[in-house]
Amino acid sequence: MSEIVSTQSGDTAIHAPVRGLGREQRILRAGYIPLIDASILIVAAELGFAEKEGLRLELVRDVTWANVRDRLAFRQFDIAHMLSPMPVASMLGLGSNPSPTIAPFSLGRGGNAITLSARIFERMKSLTGLGDDADALANSKSLAALLADMRSRGEAVPTLGMTYPFSSHNYEFRYWLAAGGIDPDRDVKLVVVPPPLTSDALAAGAIDGFCVGAPWNMIASERGTGRIVAAKQDIWPLAPEKVLGMRPDWAEANADTVCRLIVALDRAAQWCDDPAHHNELAEILSVPDYIAAPTSIIRRVLSGEFSLDARGAKRVVPDYFLFHRGAANYPRPDQASWIYSQMIRWGQAEFSAEGLAHVRSAFRPDLYRMALGQDAALPDEAREKGTAGYHGFVDGALFDPDDLPAYVGQFPVRSTTSAAAGAAEL
Repeated sequence: MSEIVSTQSGDTAIHAPVRGLGREQRILRAGYIPLIDASILIVAAELGFAEKEGLRLELVRDVTWANVRDRLAFRQFDIAHMLSPMPVASMLGLGSNPSPTIAPFSLGRGGNAITLSARIFERMKSLTGLGDDADALANSKSLAALLADMRSRGEAVPTLGMTYPFSSHNYEFRYWLAAGGIDPDRDVKLVVVPPPLTSDALAAGAIDGFCVGAPWNMIASERGTGRIVAAKQDIWPLAPEKVLGMRPDWAEANADTVCRLIVALDRAAQWCDDPAHHNELAEILSVPDYIAAPTSIIRRVLSGEFSLDARGAKRVVPDYFLFHRGAANYPRPDQASWIYSQMIRWGQAEFSAEGLAHVRSAFRPDLYRMALGQDAALPDEAREKGTAGYHGFVDGALFDPDDLPAYVGQFPVRSTTSAAAGAAEL
């Protein structure tokens, strides 16, 4: 097994990266959070894909996205498993430590879900007659009706957890809430909860729902404490989830290593995507050093087989995880533009042409193609326009990457907070 350095409280170990004298770095410290979408990095280390390219990955399990961001910035990590909006935020100078970060490789699509407490869901059903087979939009509208009823009774607003202010979880949660007519800044209270703690926080009553990556939604539902009400595919089908993050200066100084790394990750992604390997992948991920979750749950999550609650309600989400197929690893600048649109929508940033240029520079298809060839993934990025990358949103809105102000302006629910205040987050 690759070296694991625990960063749990009181047990932090720091080692300087091993660098070759006068040559590029081949031993890479890689930070990650224990989620299934870290699979490609884990498999590249465990099954020798990195070694075949002359690299060694030292995997370092961390507990919060802020830690991952900071340790990459302060050169304790060389590369990192990161939320797709994190490089975008860094290139805009947002957050408490906005060190420039680029993403030359996406670690896949899908994997998130929204879970509400069983108590909240039962109240929704009782008030609105919501069925167990209701879709994501109906669930959002039912929650809106419950929130209105709670306000009329003078009840406190529910507390909902997401993993980081500049995260797909934050933007997807907000998008889903707003699609049902809920103002995320007024009608609920959004707080940051580290991914491994979400299910426990729900069980303890500290939060009333959360949006997080697998397997923590399934763990809450099988405990009987939560009900899964939407998947990432319901909100924006096949959206990018996690990416490989690195500092641009490090990438420039280690250009050959970056190419070798992308080749290794591409091969690991192909391996992860093959259903014939899912039993083995679940075994690898389930150990305490990695995700520390039951193998059976991880296996079902990989297949998109959801236990929505503890009473036996089921749902199958096709392609819940895409590790390689459908150009899942290609870092599309237009997808970075959508992330920027949500930062604008929720008061974290203001639109500018300069800002858009910085945003699009965060995702680096040039490095991806340098490693895998000019014909890798999408020979013509415009091919995706008008297809699944730009429609299929839960509210039916069509994303126009060529006019972000108009796109954001069409939404009746959006923040009135100034960008300066909205950016003063973690």
